[in-house]
Amino acid sequence: MLKRQNPSTPEHGRDLAAHGGALSMSHNDSRSFFNLSQLVLSAGQIKPSPALKHSKITYFEVEIVDVQSKKQICIVDKVPPASTLLDVKHKFHKACPQWYPSRVGLQLEHNGPFLKDSVSIQSLAVSSIVTLYFTDLGQQVGWTTFFVTEYTGPLLIYLLFYVRLSTIYDQVESRKNFRHPVVHLACFCHCLHYIRHLLETLFVHKFSEGHTPLKNMIKGCAFYWGFTSWIAYYINHPRYTPPSFGHKQVSYAALAFLMCEAGNHFINVALAHQTNSGNRTCFPSPTYNPFTWLFLLVSCPNYTYEAGSWISFTVMTQTLPVGIFAFLMVVQMSLWAQKKHKLYLKRFYPEVRRKAAMIPIIF
Repeated sequence: MLKRQNPSTPEHGRDLAAHGGALSMSHNDSRSFFNLSQLVLSAGQIKPSPALKHSKITYFEVEIVDVQSKKQICIVDKVPPASTLLDVKHKFHKACPQWYPSRVGLQLEHNGPFLKDSVSIQSLAVSSIVTLYFTDLGQQVGWTTFFVTEYTGPLLIYLLFYVRLSTIYDQVESRKNFRHPVVHLACFCHCLHYIRHLLETLFVHKFSEGHTPLKNMIKGCAFYWGFTSWIAYYINHPRYTPPSFGHKQVSYAALAFLMCEAGNHFINVALAHQTNSGNRTCFPSPTYNPFTWLFLLVSCPNYTYEAGSWISFTVMTQTLPVGIFAFLMVVQMSLWAQKKHKLYLKRFYPEVRRKAAMIPIIF
C-alpha cells in the first residue's frame, strides 16, 4: 500500500519556502517601484528646458559718405535704434581717429542742414541702411572756451593801457599830465562790463551743441581785442581831453551805464532760469524786478541793455573809437535780435506779435 504523503515533509517545506520567497521578492519590488513613483510625483513635473527667445531688435547700418567726392568713407554697423547721432559720431571716430566727434558734420541730404547730435537714428531711417553725408567742420572749440577767451582779452588789454606802460606812452609826458577822474571811472566801467560777461559765461549761461569753429573765435577775438586796444589807447593817453559838458555828462552817462549793466544781468538770469526750469511753453514774462519790465516792449531786452551800455560809455568818455565800436555793436545786435525775434514769432506768436525785436518802434 502506498503511504499518504505528509504535507509537512521537508520537500514540501522547501517548495513552500521557495514560493514564499518569490512572493516576498515580488512584493518588495512593488514597494520599491511605488516609493520611486511617489518620489517623482513629490518632486513635481519635469519642466521642459525653456526655448531660446530670438532677439527682435533691428540694428541699423550707417553709411558715411564724403559730401564732396561722394565716396564711401566707412560703414558703422550694429547701431541700435535708440542711438543718437552723437553715438554714431563716436563710433565713426573709432574707425577714423583723425575726425573727433565735434569736428564731424553729418547731413541727411547732399545740400541739407547739419543734423543735431540729439537726433535719433530711428527717426532718420527709411530702411536698415542709413546714408549720411560727412563734412569736416575744421578745428572746434567749446562755447565756454570761446567766450572766456573773447572776454578775458579786453579785460587784460585795457589794464595794460591804464597803467601806461613805457612801451606804449612817453613816461615824461605821462608824469607831467594829470589824469582826469573820468579816466579812472572809464577803467572801472570797462572792467565791470567784461567781468560780468565772464561770470555769466561760467555760472549763468547754458550753451547747446557745445562747439563752434576755431575760426569764429579768432574773428571774435580780433574784433574785441583790436577795438579794446584802440579805445584804451585814446582814453588813457596823457593828452586825453575830458567830455565837453564836464561832471554832469560823466555822472549821468555813468549812471545810465550801471543801470544797463544791471538790467542786462537780470535779463540773462531770467532767461537762464527759464531754460533750467524747462518751462519753454510761454515767452518770458516780467517779474517784480523792474529791470525785467522791458520784456513788455521788446523780445530781446538783453541786446537792448547791451547797446545802452556802449552808448552810455560813448557819452561818458566822448571818444571817437568808442562811438564807432558802439555803432557796430548796435548794428550787429540788431541783426541778432531780428533773427531771434523770427524764431520767437514761430514759437510764441500771441505773446510776441506786438513786441519789437530790440528797440521799440525803431527795430
